[in-house]
Amino acid sequence: MLNTAGVFALGFLMRPIGALVLGAYADRRGRREALSLSVLMMAGGSLVIALCPSYATIGVGAPLLLIAMRILQGFSMGGEYGTSATYLSEIATANRRGFYSSFQYVTLIGGQLLATLLLLVMQNFLLTQAQLEAWGWRIPFAIGAAGALFAMWLRRNLAETEEFRAASATRANKAPVRELLRHPRAVLLVVGLTLGGTVAFYTYSTYMQKFLINTAGFTRGQATTISTASLFVFMLLQPLMGMLSDRIGRKPLLIAFGALGVAFTVPIFTTVSTARDPWLAFVVCTAALAIVSAYSSVNAVVKAELFPASVRALGVGFPYALTVSLFGGSAEYIALWFKNAGHEDWLYYYVMACIGCSLLTYVFMRDTRTSSEIGGEATDATGDRHVAGLASRDAVAIRAGNA
Repeated sequence: MLNTAGVFALGFLMRPIGALVLGAYADRRGRREALSLSVLMMAGGSLVIALCPSYATIGVGAPLLLIAMRILQGFSMGGEYGTSATYLSEIATANRRGFYSSFQYVTLIGGQLLATLLLLVMQNFLLTQAQLEAWGWRIPFAIGAAGALFAMWLRRNLAETEEFRAASATRANKAPVRELLRHPRAVLLVVGLTLGGTVAFYTYSTYMQKFLINTAGFTRGQATTISTASLFVFMLLQPLMGMLSDRIGRKPLLIAFGALGVAFTVPIFTTVSTARDPWLAFVVCTAALAIVSAYSSVNAVVKAELFPASVRALGVGFPYALTVSLFGGSAEYIALWFKNAGHEDWLYYYVMACIGCSLLTYVFMRDTRTSSEIGGEATDATGDRHVAGLASRDAVAIRAGNA
């Protein structure tokens, strides 16, 4: 398990590089172009994994090829997050951005659920365990490659956002990274915003299934059912929380996640570790993910609202990917390491401490709903909208595009 978690974490290490390269590409060439390129790399990685020769055929080249494709997909995912968060935020009207951007996690969790459903169908109805281990594991990767190619076709027909067009028309030929360094406060805010949320998300969505088996003593089937059902509820909560943020602001939701996470992380793990009733475990796991949804539903739009259009994809993607690589991708490995060392309860306090660090960020930051950089819009003390740093013609064009 430690070795598997290590390979899982390896893909995350490529995310900052992908975010840097593809984020800069998105801010130069457009959101649509970057989204098409990232999904093409994801499709290629899945296809090569599906067709990869076995160890018996090419020896050590087989696992090396698998790891190389995992690295390629990590690179792709690094560019995907910032660009998709930027695109969803830019196409939405100002009063619906939270709702629109929340669908990023709807599709993310939806993909996990479809993968789990496919695995359950193959295990229980189509293949024996021996067939699944021998060649059946390739089927999901082949389906994923086909799905990614379909997504690439869809993305080629996306309309470029009006805000990118307006920004590119007036952008000087400046280096994207140098431009990003002009916004150090926003970069640090993304790191602080992400730290607690990514640790909590990957702990509850990825590691929790192993925790249910190894610590709570549930069977694999029970653990899969509990995790799948709780993730389904988590997925449904995203647009509801996004809509709520459009009404009350992003900051109250983030503070709610931070405060509840600090208060209930240890009780959640303690209760699940001693639970013997699957229904109790489901309720507690769902409650944990409901807390995380106050972060996951708005984290994309909050980050997008921190940066101007000229560096938005890079600004959202790079510091986020760096933080996820260091803390989110390693969460499962750290959890297993604590358990292997005989101090599993240290994980509870580690997760709580990470959320606590982010809580400090949430408390002292501005609410981006009323100080958004998207469209140059901000809200003054009287509550009226005004446009800062844009020519009036560009501002009208951007608002017309959002409408």
